[in-house]
Amino acid sequence: MSEEIRSPESATAPVGRTAKYEEDAIYQDGKIVARVAGAEVRSNSSEIYFNELSGSDLLMLPEECEFQKYRLIVQRIEYASRIDKTAPQKGRVLRGVVAEILGYREQ
Repeated sequence: MSEEIRSPESATAPVGRTAKYEEDAIYQDGKIVARVAGAEVRSNSSEIYFNELSGSDLLMLPEECEFQKYRLIVQRIEYASRIDKTAPQKGRVLRGVVAEILGYREQ
C-alpha cells in the first residue's frame, strides 16, 4: 500500500485564514516556538513529517501546537541536539520529527 505524500504548501488553507501565521513556523499559544525545514503531510496516516525543527527551545513537548492550518502533537523525534555545533544560532534542533494531526486550527 503506497502512502500519499504531499508538501504542506500544496494543501489548501481554510477560507479566511489569517496572514499573520508564517508558513515555516510552529506555534504554541499564538507564539512562534520553532522553525520548520522540510515538511511532508502524510494524509493516509494523518501525520506530518518534519526533516528539522530549529530554534525549538520554547517548544513544549508533548503540548499541542499549530503548523499552517493544522493542530498537532509531536509523537516521535529521531534526533535532538541542544546546540548544533555547525550552526549554533539554530538553538535546540530536532530532526526526523513525526507529529500527529489532531485537526485544524480555529480561525
